[in-house]
Amino acid sequence: MVRYIIASIVSGILFGVMDGLINANPLGRRLYEVYKPIAKTSVNVPAGVMIDIVYGFAMAGAYLLLYRGLPGEAGLVKGISFAALAWFFRVVMSVISGWMMFKVPARTLIYTLVTGFGEMLVLGILYGLVLIP
Repeated sequence: MVRYIIASIVSGILFGVMDGLINANPLGRRLYEVYKPIAKTSVNVPAGVMIDIVYGFAMAGAYLLLYRGLPGEAGLVKGISFAALAWFFRVVMSVISGWMMFKVPARTLIYTLVTGFGEMLVLGILYGLVLIP
């Protein structure tokens, strides 16, 4: 239980840090300009941190629930398998929906796919190395 709590908090913090790096770097800012007309002008940092930590608990919990059914023998392989699954349901489906509904440049969608995969991979590796039921 202690490992779950620690991994959840760490992954929640990683969510926030990685999202900041993905969205605030010069390339990300330029690519996400398309959202400027509908983007908020300020961010509620305390609420964002809490939401990311809740996401960390949810993702770590989902990993533990799916652990036995994930491909692979070792935790690391299971973590990478979970990352691919989470990437598909969290990122790929969102990008495809955005592509269908909005006029978003392909390079922005590709950036989201690639950075989202990196984000999920980092979390999957963390879970695979730390969370073993």
